Amino acid sequence: MCDNLGVDEGGKTPGRSVGDNVGPPETPWEEGGESNRREHHVLGDLERFLTVPVNSLVGSVVVPAWRRSTRGESVWPVRGAVLAAIALQFALPHRYAMPPRWLFPAVGVAVTVALWVAHPRRITKHTPVLRTLSVALIVVMSFSNAGSGLRLITALLGGHAGESAGGLLLPGGAIWLTNVIVFAMWYWDLDRGGPAARANAMRPYPDFLFAQMTVDHLSRPDWTPEFIDYLYLSFTNATAFSPTDTLPMARWAKLTMMPQSTVSLCLVALVIARAVNI
Repeated sequence: MCDNLGVDEGGKTPGRSVGDNVGPPETPWEEGGESNRREHHVLGDLERFLTVPVNSLVGSVVVPAWRRSTRGESVWPVRGAVLAAIALQFALPHRYAMPPRWLFPAVGVAVTVALWVAHPRRITKHTPVLRTLSVALIVVMSFSNAGSGLRLITALLGGHAGESAGGLLLPGGAIWLTNVIVFAMWYWDLDRGGPAARANAMRPYPDFLFAQMTVDHLSRPDWTPEFIDYLYLSFTNATAFSPTDTLPMARWAKLTMMPQSTVSLCLVALVIARAVNI
C-alpha cells in the first residue's frame, strides 16, 4: 500500500528530505528567469499602447506651420523692398541706368498698389493676375539691374568708369543691393508656388530647406518662411557666394543661386579692385 502511494516504509517521500517544503510545481515564467520577466513587461507595454484611443494619438501629433494652412504673411516687408529698389534706381548715375528709366519705377508702383488693394494686410488668397504682375515686376527689375551691372563692368574694363573711389562705390553698391532684392523676390515668389500657395499649404515639398524646418523643437510652432527669410538667404548667397544655413532643394533654386553668386562676385571684385587702385 505504501509503495502505491510513493511513500517508503519510513513515511518519507522518495527524493525529498524531511525539511523540504512541498508546494506546487514551478511555472514556465519562474523557470525562464529574468529574460521572461522582461519579455512580459515589453508585451504589457505594447498591449497598453495598442489600447490607446486613436483620437488621442492624432491629437498629439504636431504639424509644423509651414506644412499646414496659416493666416499668411505680412505684405509690408515686400512693399518696403520694392520701394527700396526704386530708390536705388534713382540713385544710379544716368549713364549706368537702363532706358527707359521710368519703366522700373512705374511697374514697381503698380505692383505696390495692386498688393495694397488685393492684400491690405496679409497675403492669404491666390490671385493669378497679381501673381503675373509680381513676376513681371521681378523680370523688369532683373533685366534693368543686369543691364546696369553690365554697363558698369564695361566701363570698369574700358578704364572710363570714373576718377574717384566714391564715384565707383556708389553705383556699384546700388547695383549690388538691388541684386540682393531682386533675387530675394525670385526666391520668395517661386518657393512652393509663392506666398499665397504657402499660406494655403498647396505644395508639401519645400524648394528651400530652412534651419527651422529641420529642428522643430527649437523654433516657434507658428514659424513659416516669409520675405525677410528670403532676403537673408539672398544676402548670404551674395556675400558668401554659396548657400549658408538654407539649402536649395529644387533644381530651379540651385540654378537661380548660381548666377546671383556670379554677378555678386564680379561686381565686388571689379569695383573694389578699381576703387583701391584709384
